[in-house]
Amino acid sequence: MVHYRPFAETLYATPFAMQEPADSIQFSTPAPFEKKVVWSLAALYTFRMFGLFMLLPVLALYGTEYAHHSPFLLGLALGAYGFSQALLQIPFGVLSDRIGRKPLILAGLIVFVLGSVVAALADSVYGLIFGRFLQGGGAISAVVMALLTDLTSEENRTKAMATIGASIGVSFSLAMTAGPLLAAWGGVSAIFWLTAVLGIVGVYILLKLVPNVAQSQRPKREAVAVPALLGKTLRHPQLLRLNIGIFVLHFVLMSSFVVLPLMLQNQLEIPRDYHGLVYFPLLAFAFVLMLPFVIIAEKRRKIKGVFLIAVVLLLIAELALMVVGANRIFALFVLFVFFIAFNVLEATQPSMVSKIAPAGAKGTATGIYSTCQVLGVFGGGALGGWLLQEQGANAVFLVNAVLIAIWLIVAWSMQPPSFLASVLIPLKGQDPQGLADKLRAVDGVAEVVIVASENTIYLKVDQRRVNRKQLAAIVDGSADV
Repeated sequence: MVHYRPFAETLYATPFAMQEPADSIQFSTPAPFEKKVVWSLAALYTFRMFGLFMLLPVLALYGTEYAHHSPFLLGLALGAYGFSQALLQIPFGVLSDRIGRKPLILAGLIVFVLGSVVAALADSVYGLIFGRFLQGGGAISAVVMALLTDLTSEENRTKAMATIGASIGVSFSLAMTAGPLLAAWGGVSAIFWLTAVLGIVGVYILLKLVPNVAQSQRPKREAVAVPALLGKTLRHPQLLRLNIGIFVLHFVLMSSFVVLPLMLQNQLEIPRDYHGLVYFPLLAFAFVLMLPFVIIAEKRRKIKGVFLIAVVLLLIAELALMVVGANRIFALFVLFVFFIAFNVLEATQPSMVSKIAPAGAKGTATGIYSTCQVLGVFGGGALGGWLLQEQGANAVFLVNAVLIAIWLIVAWSMQPPSFLASVLIPLKGQDPQGLADKLRAVDGVAEVVIVASENTIYLKVDQRRVNRKQLAAIVDGSADV
């Protein structure tokens, strides 16, 4: 069982997230136990996502093999995963507090494997849609992250989250390469069979490698959504801007990939068997070039400026895709810009959610944010397919550009986020109100929230200003303010 530290920083992340300023975090060396936790959960997460990512570059090309197919129905199949995921993601997280993380993850993996098998056996597009819907029913992402929070010490959690984020980023690049190669060998069904096998591997990892944890010993609000906070968090004006942004970002990603594989094959005359060899170098170099932007955003505290530049680049890329014609060099350059912008936005937005979320509401803010993300997956796939069917490829890019322009307008007035880290402090028998008053008086402490039911005080602090020793002394009762 993992216990609190007297003074603990707790961070929550989503894939590709860099949660706090890199220059302000002090890590201790993870114990062997924590290393095992991180790598086992990273493997579980990565194996599950790898199969999902492989479908993205191939369904538009190979989906014509299914009976009753149409661009709209194939787009719906691509996005159906996001619909069921959106319905169940927050409920799964809340339920995991009642019956435990591992039972929920196990149930989710079983549903995911079942959905993969249904999709692998499908010979009509309707069976494919149903299989994809079942896959999304295994909505375990938030529960896996909550389990990581349970099993790692607070001072090492950012490193743990970064490890999982990096593994997913690598998985995405490899899957975009492997998907076209596997589909060329065995069709789309081969991808779903591999996805089912990887889900079974995930079950083995969960049961044999991931340790158990006593859920009642951990604070909840940094890990999962709290139903009582949903309404207030949904109405938070700065978080609302980010929720709109992540919806648009993943809408654009999915709708673009309803069209892009067809564009590579038909306009640029690149055989579909070689598409993976096109995506991999573009994604690899885009990831490398993304890093300086993220470092500038976090270390120099220029996150809003970098964020807005990335939105503009994404807008330019979508507009440029309308006029690339058969020019391969220009088209590949535009895709390169698209992937750079996507990676930067995927990395910086979760970081801003972490910074902006009120003390004690990070799990709720992240749950809403992630739900908007997968709603974008569903909307982009379904509407992108319909637009392609009824109006053509340029209509997809035009609608994407309009949505990005609206996002840019909404984001422009966003307040630059304060670079605040979340801190959890156990009460340890002290008078809650008295301790909270002392903590509020410390320079660099921005918010203090007492949750008596969890025996915990949640803080938001500026790590460049706050005196950690002073906080520790107040918590341990050896100092007064």
